[in-house]
Amino acid sequence: MFQQYQLPYAYDALEPVIDATTMETHHSKHHATYTATLNKLAEEAGVLDQDITSLLANLNQISDEKLRNGIRNNGGGFYNHNLYFSIMAPACESAPTGALKEKMDATFGNFDAFVEKISALATGQFGSGWAWMSVTKDGDLVLSNSANQDNPISLGTGNTPIFAIDVWEHAYYLKFKNLRAAYVKEFFKVVDWKKVGELYEAACK
Repeated sequence: MFQQYQLPYAYDALEPVIDATTMETHHSKHHATYTATLNKLAEEAGVLDQDITSLLANLNQISDEKLRNGIRNNGGGFYNHNLYFSIMAPACESAPTGALKEKMDATFGNFDAFVEKISALATGQFGSGWAWMSVTKDGDLVLSNSANQDNPISLGTGNTPIFAIDVWEHAYYLKFKNLRAAYVKEFFKVVDWKKVGELYEAACK
């Protein structure tokens, strides 16, 4: 059974960037629903024993189109939010360090250039979706965005996401209204770069 990610911080811990009401609604309502629905559909499809990464990477194994689409959406919502919530924390480092910093500098030029590029992908995503930094099988870093609850795994890229910005309106609308760019700009203040660095190193093994 898929277990909902439990926050290691309080709902109000990320204020003033992300308000407590948004965090509580996002985690206890939206994410809880994705998790519960995923478990129900995965049981019906006979794939409840799989881990989420394998399940999303092999959606074509599910012959029933309705179940396949449901698992793609709810499994994506489960996976995406697990990552999103896990890379945020109060009182974080303001920028990456160590091996991740070296790789990001080599790939994007510097941290500010990375922020500019991924912010453009996040703000430019039409409608609901996500912006990603992922690790390729060769250990390179790539940026992308995706609609709805798709991600680099379900889209078949073979890349491993290590950083995610949620640009569904429920992630920011209570505080930022329709100003997605303002939310994206503030989001970097609560990124746990130590965690992202750990995910980078794990993906490169």
